[in-house]
Formats: sequence, structure tokens, C-alpha cells
Amino acid sequence: MFGDFQCPFCLGAQSVIRRVRERLGERLVFAFRHLPIPERHPLAPMAAQASEAAAAQGHFWEYHDALFQAQPKLSRKTMIAVAKDLGLDADRLAAEIDAEAHTERIARDIASAEASGATGTPTFFANGVRLYGAYDASSLVEALEK
Repeated sequence: MFGDFQCPFCLGAQSVIRRVRERLGERLVFAFRHLPIPERHPLAPMAAQASEAAAAQGHFWEYHDALFQAQPKLSRKTMIAVAKDLGLDADRLAAEIDAEAHTERIARDIASAEASGATGTPTFFANGVRLYGAYDASSLVEALEK
């Protein structure tokens, strides 16, 4: 999935992804790739930095889930509070956000999105094939099981 932490459609997709993960269990390898769209979501690049700072502390997925839950009140302060709530080094996370320490990693994801034709979020791929149209748990599971 190419996603943007400030995108309301990406937030809506989280419950679908949860159901797909439950159905497929260990058979599923799920990857989140950054595609912040700052023209529509000005905090998305900072949120991508924050999530990668959490990843550097070994807690990407916990932070990913918590940040999407906090999306309606997304701000720099919220990003740091989420880190604190998860027991991460919030000062380190804040410093990495400010230094834009993970720009190269995020830029690789954006380049990958551009190369694959993903221009909006969320964009899903199943087994290397881009999925078009509506995404619900059943259609995603079906595409993944092909």
C-alpha cells in the first residue's frame, strides 16, 4: 500500500487492511510505502518522517497504527505524544523529524510510487499488480490469493 498518514481514505482503509491481515495471517506480507501528498495533506511529510523515526527505534507498525488512530487531531505535538504513549524516545523522534533524517528513505518510496504509476492514496498492489477500483477486504483477499 502506498499511503499518506493525513489522507482520510488511508485512514478508512485501515479497518479493511486489518480484516485482510486477519484472514490471511502469516501468508500475507504487507508493506506500507510512503506517498505523502503535501498539496492536500501538509502534515503528511512530517508524519512520514515521524513514522520512520519510530521505525529506527524498532516500532514502525505500532506507531503506524497509533498515528492513524490519532489522524483527526494530527499535529507535530500529536506525533510526539504518540511516541511517548508507545514508550519511544520522543526527544529522539522529535530531533529526527526536525532534521528530516529519513528523507532519503521516504524519497525512495515516492520514486517507487511514481515508477509504478501510483499517484494517489491509498494505492494497493497485490503480488506486484496494481489494484484498481473499490477496495474491500474480500476483493483484496481475492486479488492476493490469485
